[in-house]
Amino acid sequence: MGFNVYRTSVAWTRLFPTGEEEEPNEKGLEFYDRMFHELKKQGMEIMITISHYEMPLHLADKYGGWKDRRMIDFYIKFVTAMVKRWKGIVRYWLTFNEIGNNIHKMEWMTAGIDPLNDTLQDVYQASHHQFVASALAVKVIHETDCDAKVGSVIEYKTIYPMSCDPRDSLVVCKEKQRGYFFSDVQVRGRYPGYAWEYLEDQGIEIFYTDEDMELIERYPVDFLSFTYYRSRIASKDYIESVQKETNQSDSEIEGDNSYRGDANIVNTGKTNPYLKVTPSGWSVDPDGLYLALVDLYGRYQIPIFVAENGLGVKEELINETVNDTYRIEYLRDHILAMKKAIRNGVDLFGYTWWGPIDLVSNGSGQMSKRYGFIYVDRNDTGEGTLKRYRKQSFYWYKKVIASNGEDLSV
Repeated sequence: MGFNVYRTSVAWTRLFPTGEEEEPNEKGLEFYDRMFHELKKQGMEIMITISHYEMPLHLADKYGGWKDRRMIDFYIKFVTAMVKRWKGIVRYWLTFNEIGNNIHKMEWMTAGIDPLNDTLQDVYQASHHQFVASALAVKVIHETDCDAKVGSVIEYKTIYPMSCDPRDSLVVCKEKQRGYFFSDVQVRGRYPGYAWEYLEDQGIEIFYTDEDMELIERYPVDFLSFTYYRSRIASKDYIESVQKETNQSDSEIEGDNSYRGDANIVNTGKTNPYLKVTPSGWSVDPDGLYLALVDLYGRYQIPIFVAENGLGVKEELINETVNDTYRIEYLRDHILAMKKAIRNGVDLFGYTWWGPIDLVSNGSGQMSKRYGFIYVDRNDTGEGTLKRYRKQSFYWYKKVIASNGEDLSV
């Protein structure tokens, strides 16, 4: 297809099977040596997401995941082994995938925290440990490879107020602050005032040292990346039912400030009437991507990278291809949004689609929710030959890449 950048993660357990080993597994390093050699041979820059939901199970079982401060040392050992091995080969590093944003609703996956017995205190203590680990990763990578760049990944959803009621806009402000918290700390190097206010109101006292705060301030990230799939609408009158905190009903937990889902964010049952919606209920909003880029660049004034953007739908293979004109339309409109943001002055230096090849959807656990430009013969029960077929979007995007986004004709 002509890709010039490939974003991947490195499985922590390939290098440190339990996380406690003193030296990395050489065969694991060699696995990635071969992979990175091929990527460079094909002319691709490599972007590694250091931790993308794959921490060793042993560390979750023994230490309770990122609640435990000792996780910082295990993580830095992992980082150090990688950057020493691939200095000059890997230019771009991302410290955590969607740091913080998803820890509120997927704490087991993002931080190895037991979702049945954790507290909001645990979530924010784990987040602090990840902030410190991220700062130390920046330090280690810069000291080892002065040409390398280190970024953060946040999840971003453009949010619109459901009405012109000021209280709906206040809900939007609150929800955006919850997302900004994680990028504010990593980019600006300090905890924002609204975070201290929230922690105080919730009775949360995270443990931290002066050295922690000095590290966070001294080693911010070089660039900010984010994932964007859809926008949402917000209202004072609704909460999102798909996120969990307790087994209580929506009406019972409405107004409960300890609720850790996307409170007051409309997702199921209420959709934006001005937008198309995918069969899985996700809004299609390229203008929301433009607004995200302008918002984040205006806030931080550092280079921006779109780490994930994509469309997952059920598809049927006909005559050894998929006529996925809907994916071409989706991608074209989002590319136009990015071009508009660049004209507006946004320093956007890269974009990666999720994902180039069909894979099991993390959100739904389905193979049938297909994102790729390449169809893989596999179904939700694991049956299929794994044979691969190019969809129509493969050929279209190949042309787009070759023209650096200039040729968007269908």
